[in-house]
Amino acid sequence: MHNVDDMGTEIHDSSKPIRLILIDDEVGFATVMAKRLARRGFDVTTAFSGSEAIRAMRKSEFDVAVLDLKMEDMDGIEVLKIFKKLDPAMPVIMLTGHGSEKSASEGMEYGAYDYLFKPYEFEELLEKIREAVSSKKE
Repeated sequence: MHNVDDMGTEIHDSSKPIRLILIDDEVGFATVMAKRLARRGFDVTTAFSGSEAIRAMRKSEFDVAVLDLKMEDMDGIEVLKIFKKLDPAMPVIMLTGHGSEKSASEGMEYGAYDYLFKPYEFEELLEKIREAVSSKKE
């Protein structure tokens, strides 16, 4: 059941945890980040590859995605394009290494909500996630 405002836009019910999918092929990093996000009240699903993330997207609905740009099996831009076909309204935050400004701007062209350069501050990620989810309400 979706909550929809009078304009037909889906809104996030703030009484429910934000459903987030975190996609990063650095398993250790993704696991630690997922635990930190879960401690902050997020409902986190982790995927360690692009193909695993796409399978998860087909099974569940998410409020926001945090997607690493560089992965072994699939380029983050390809994953982003598929996510945008599966759920055009879901904001996607891209994670990228310094020196990948071109890739980050390419992600924005394909509909990414925003991007963060690794390494980033955890609080900065939290802020971007909250901004992204609240942007769906407008």
